[in-house]
Amino acid sequence: MPGERESADYREPPLAQPIADDDDPAADAGTDAVETRQARVASAQHGERLDKVLVALAPEFSRSHLQQLIALGHVRLDGQAGLAPARRVRAGQRLELELVPTDESRAFRPQPMALTIVFEDEHLLVLDKPAGLVVHPAPGNWSGTLLNGLLAHHAAAATLPRAGIVHRLDKDTSGVMMVGKSLPAVTALVRDIAARDVQRRYLALAHGRVESQRIDAPIGRDPAVRVRMAVVAGGRAARTDVERVAERDAISALRCALHTGRTHQIRVHLAWRGHPLVADALYGGKPALGMQRQALHAVRLALAHPLTRAPLVFDCAPPADFAAAWVQVAGEGGLAAL
Repeated sequence: MPGERESADYREPPLAQPIADDDDPAADAGTDAVETRQARVASAQHGERLDKVLVALAPEFSRSHLQQLIALGHVRLDGQAGLAPARRVRAGQRLELELVPTDESRAFRPQPMALTIVFEDEHLLVLDKPAGLVVHPAPGNWSGTLLNGLLAHHAAAATLPRAGIVHRLDKDTSGVMMVGKSLPAVTALVRDIAARDVQRRYLALAHGRVESQRIDAPIGRDPAVRVRMAVVAGGRAARTDVERVAERDAISALRCALHTGRTHQIRVHLAWRGHPLVADALYGGKPALGMQRQALHAVRLALAHPLTRAPLVFDCAPPADFAAAWVQVAGEGGLAAL
């Protein structure tokens, strides 16, 4: 290849393989340690995009993450930073890459937090999740999640898929949820959920006069608004039973039972019927009755213990904001009959 070798005695390393590191991170530097990798661009890589060459140098990272590192100045070519992912490289150029941990890798770490525990043994944890707590790390919420709290709560959580989380409640939904504490328990709980042997009951406040009904409609990603779900052809099967408890001033107090557990299921099904939840801004629900977050509370969980198979039922009273709103529609006795 003309004009690209530095000298007659230049020996080309294999494709994008690291050469001697100037900065050798200590093995125990922790998850925030930054590793630096260096390489010479090989002849076979001449003319390729910079981000493609980086994939060969750090194959354990996604191309999108490596592109972010380029944009943040963590990649240098012959000492030059501020590069574009599409920059074409030349054989023999010196490539330096600072491997900054991904947000995802930083997310899976213990963070002590107060957990309201309803039941706990060596295999099962049942807790009362407050509104506002994110269950699992995701973009925009990489810390302070229930997963972080579980990792701090018991050591075995670090060895389990998703720290033992087998189902989720939305960030602004309150109420009872379960977590596996051992691998046999997680396996059994996932199996029971798939077999629809776990009963989940919710209380909800929705706009309009909602008739008692069964809603059986498939749910998938909303093609128009990607942060929402919607009833769509080709979506995953979803079924919700809705029972009206009371109605007042064009707001219905409802009991809902899930037969499937799709993302935002109750919220989507009721909005599709023209009855969005009170204060559910994502699906068109307006604030009312003092509620500033979606009016949804997981009130009951019934299951077989994942190891002993003993029947278990857990009820969880609504928090103050939901309870006060519910009473305005259903009366003081409305919360007594779950």
